[in-house]
Amino acid sequence: MQGYLKFVSPNMTIQRSNARRVLPMPKLFDIGRCCVILRGRRAGKKAIVVDIIDENFVLITGPPQVNGVKRRRMNIDHLLPINVRLNIERGANDEDVLKALKEQNLENFMKEPVRIPREYL
Repeated sequence: MQGYLKFVSPNMTIQRSNARRVLPMPKLFDIGRCCVILRGRRAGKKAIVVDIIDENFVLITGPPQVNGVKRRRMNIDHLLPINVRLNIERGANDEDVLKALKEQNLENFMKEPVRIPREYL
């Protein structure tokens, strides 16, 4: 396998390097992003990202009045983000999330379970 090209001096000389480039992960989860839970007893239910704890964990809520998903920390490998986003603040409580769901008429959308394809299991 050929190495990557690397610029090493101001004269713009090119040198081959066998080191691989490490690209940063794209930011998939942001505050208010709706996602589908893929693993565990809540698999197939939708949740809202309330807070980002670190690069591997986020804080989610259902809220429990809508679909029974309580506020908890989850690994992002167990979540699938979807193209729905609420306008909420970081660390919003369940009442604020429920209010945002009602404003955007997404309560019925959050109640519907999702069938998870085999490639995600």
